[in-house]
Amino acid sequence: MPADLSGTWNLLSSDNFEGYMLALGIDFATRKIAKLLKPQKVIEQNGDSFTIHTYSSLRNYLVIFKVGEEFEEDNKGLDNRKCMSLVTWENDRLTCVQKGEKKNRGWSHWIEGDQLHLEMFCEGQVCKQTFQRA
Repeated sequence: MPADLSGTWNLLSSDNFEGYMLALGIDFATRKIAKLLKPQKVIEQNGDSFTIHTYSSLRNYLVIFKVGEEFEEDNKGLDNRKCMSLVTWENDRLTCVQKGEKKNRGWSHWIEGDQLHLEMFCEGQVCKQTFQRA
C-alpha cells in the first residue's frame, strides 16, 4: 500500500535550490527571492488522485493529477514551461517524470518518520527539500 502524503507541510530545509533553478533557466532576481521563501505544501490524496498546492509569499502553484495517467502540466509561475508529466508509485515514493524542453526533469515525494521529503531534478541538478507537518 503506498504511503499517505496528505497533510499540510512547512519547509524545514532546502539543499541546492539555486542549482536546480539555474538548470530550469530561472532569472537571477527570481532565484534570489525564491531562495528566501519558506513554502508550504498542502497535499490532498484520495486513492490515486492528488491535489498539491504549494503556497509562498511570491507565487502559489497547483497541480492536480491521477497516478498512472499522463497529463499536460503548465508550470506557469515556476519556469513558465509546459510539459507532459507522468506520476507513478515507486515503492513508497510518488515520482513524476516531466517530458518537455528540459531534459531529465521531474520530482519525487516520500515520507520518512514525520517528515515529507521532496527531490526535484533537472538536467543533472538535484534539489532536496524537507518539510515538517504543520
